[in-house]
Amino acid sequence: GDKAFAQFLTDEIKEEKKIQKHKSLPKVSGGWELEVHGTEAKLVRKIAGEKITVTFNINNSIPPSLDDEPQEEQKPDEQEPDITSTPNFVVEVIKDDTKQTLVLDCHYPEDEVGHEDEEESDIFTIREVSFQPTGESDWKETNYTLNTDSLDWALYDHLMDFLADRGVDNTFADELIELSTALEHQEYIKFLEDLKSFVKCQ
Repeated sequence: GDKAFAQFLTDEIKEEKKIQKHKSLPKVSGGWELEVHGTEAKLVRKIAGEKITVTFNINNSIPPSLDDEPQEEQKPDEQEPDITSTPNFVVEVIKDDTKQTLVLDCHYPEDEVGHEDEEESDIFTIREVSFQPTGESDWKETNYTLNTDSLDWALYDHLMDFLADRGVDNTFADELIELSTALEHQEYIKFLEDLKSFVKCQ
C-alpha cells in the first residue's frame, strides 16, 4: 500500500509543479518587505514616523469549494478552477512616538471575490479594530475591540481611507491574494514531498 501511495505522491508532485505559476514568490508593489516563517507571512513597510506591518497565515485560507456536486457536463480534461488563497490579514500601524499600536483585523468576504466589475466595492473589509501595547506579542483581551458590524459608515470609510493612505488598498489586497496563493501552493508541494519521504521511510 505504501508503495502505491508513494507513487501517487510522486505523480501528484509532478502535476502540481507543472501548474505552479510562480517559481519564486511574487512581489508586492509599494516597497513592502516580506518575511516568511512557515505558513505565516509578514509584510513590513516604513513611512514617515510609522511602521506598518501586515501579517497573514495561509493555513485555512482556501475557501471551501461551493460546488461539491459532481457536474455531469464536466469533461475529465477540463481545467479545474484555480484555487485561490484569501487569508484573513492583520494590519498593525505603529507610530514612532506612541506606545500604542492600532490593529485592524481584515478579511476577504466570501461573496465579494470574483465581482471585479463593480468599481466601487472594496475587495476586503475591516472586521475589528483595537489598540494594543506596542511590542507585546500577546494581545490583551481587556482592551476594547471595536467590531465594525455596527459601525457608523462614515467612521468605517475613514478607517478604509486611513489604510489606503498607508498602502493597504484594493491593489495591495489583490497582490496579497497572489502572494498568499503562491505561498500556499509552495507549502502544499513541500508537504507532499515530506509526506512522500515519510511514507517511503522504512
